[in-house]
Amino acid sequence: MRLIAPILVLALLGVFSFEGVSDSPRFRPAAEDSKLLYAAQASGPRFTEISKEAGITFKHVFSPEKKYIAESMSGGVALFDYDNDGYLDIYFVNSLTVDLARSHQKTRSALYHNNGGTSFTDVTEKAGVGDIGFGMGVAVGDYNNDGFADLYVTCLGPNHLFKNNGNGTFTDVTIKAGVGDPRWSTGAAFVDYDNDGKLDLFVSNYVDFDLNHLPEFGQGRTCQFKGVAVQCGPRGLPGAGDSLFHNNGDGTFTDVSKKAGVSDPNGYYGMGVICNDFDGDGLVDIFVANDSTPNFLYHNNGDGTFKETGFISGTAVNGSGKEQGCMGVTLGDYDHDGILDLFVTNFDDEYNVLYHGDGRNSFSDVSYAARVAAVSLPYVGWGTGFFDFDNDGWVDLFVGNGHAYPQRDHYRQRMLVHHNNRDGTFDEVAERLGGALMEGRVSRGVAFGDIDNDGDVDIVVNDLDGSPQLLRNDGGNANNSALIKTIGVKSNRDGIGARVKIVSADLVQVDEVRSGGSYLSQSDLRLHFGLEQRTKIDLLEVRWSSGVIDKISNLSANKIFIVKEGKGVVEQRNLNSANKK
Repeated sequence: MRLIAPILVLALLGVFSFEGVSDSPRFRPAAEDSKLLYAAQASGPRFTEISKEAGITFKHVFSPEKKYIAESMSGGVALFDYDNDGYLDIYFVNSLTVDLARSHQKTRSALYHNNGGTSFTDVTEKAGVGDIGFGMGVAVGDYNNDGFADLYVTCLGPNHLFKNNGNGTFTDVTIKAGVGDPRWSTGAAFVDYDNDGKLDLFVSNYVDFDLNHLPEFGQGRTCQFKGVAVQCGPRGLPGAGDSLFHNNGDGTFTDVSKKAGVSDPNGYYGMGVICNDFDGDGLVDIFVANDSTPNFLYHNNGDGTFKETGFISGTAVNGSGKEQGCMGVTLGDYDHDGILDLFVTNFDDEYNVLYHGDGRNSFSDVSYAARVAAVSLPYVGWGTGFFDFDNDGWVDLFVGNGHAYPQRDHYRQRMLVHHNNRDGTFDEVAERLGGALMEGRVSRGVAFGDIDNDGDVDIVVNDLDGSPQLLRNDGGNANNSALIKTIGVKSNRDGIGARVKIVSADLVQVDEVRSGGSYLSQSDLRLHFGLEQRTKIDLLEVRWSSGVIDKISNLSANKIFIVKEGKGVVEQRNLNSANKK
């Protein structure tokens, strides 16, 4: 199963750039003024853990010993506005242990309604989304274009599609819809791959795991880690193929995985999924982070099929030609060249990889040059996201960590926050941002969004062993910002796949509305842009998946803009300056 790339041949073909594994910088020397500015802002943004005071009592079920791999992998979380009141609600995915599953016991996932800021009410029973079985992750998308966000929950066993009824309740329509993949599913993303205005669904699957025939703990070469007996897998276990479900427009889906060329017949170990138009041809492509096997980058051919281009693009393995234990994935234009870059989290001793987007579906590993690699080596990375925590207009980078093996030292691990130096490099600054980020946790899913609409991005982390974290951003809104919510008409209702550009004087930023990403989690579908001290937006441009382009000029900062396809800005709401900390 292991595929080792011939490094010399690949280098001659120009697939990989070796600057990512050298000590020489890819860009000009670090801008000292940027570093000094950030150092002077030591009293600036901080993250405060407020889950208890916010009313969140959810706890993830866990097995202390984790003798089986399925007990180490759960913990997705979603930030989404299920009732359209303008505030982000939270859905936490819960799991089972092997013993609980074999004895047919239940656990409870949880939906929390945002009361209009930073307090939440548990509405799980009313909503009907608590009983999911052996849960893993979650994706959000309005698959029936009725204006209400629906939930897709991945599981070890049948998945669940919960249709939002628009009255605070959900209906499990999995069987009718035909999307109950019976395998061990992990990542998922709603994506309109054929631009017909209806959201399709991609699901990655992990290993073939039979609760009635379990691998024996610590037995065999693949069940040892640095001389310590640990859970078995994924190596040594058969992989499970992936799924692509085409939306028929009548509430049902058709499995087109094999026809589309994305079924993964070799059974790689699929984890995080993220979708984006990587080459700018107007068709969305699909990236799959695979654990211990090469990653997939499926290029959309525009005829209902995809071509797997992981090695050709330079994203299948790292710059040394090695596959890694890939888990989480995120996208962001960290260097303002107009091309989204790709970041993937990995296992310990396998650095997190920053793939610089070079254009035309080509990437270079710049992890060491960007200074995000070496610091990551002791950690096992999971949920991740590019996000601008200080609203300076340059996206930063967050990584949630926690080991898979409780038998190892340093099982509980702190978080990483990489601050963008604006010169192609990052500084790891978690210690400056509050004690909560430095606590040892077993983090898994991470979602990003402005929970109190005060203009800065907050973070929700679903920890595997115990309570989640709601990390409120205090002070990021000292700089200005804008939130963009997209409403499709000809395109899908959520505007998933829409490319957004925002221009404020000399600052130009791009991003894309997307489902999925991070580690088995869903961040806010609204796009957040920091503007530093700029007060005007000269141009807001939205390129919809239908081909329609909306351009709006002369907007003020510190607002939520609701953009409707073909109509431009149809509503503006002030960000809550009263909530500024």
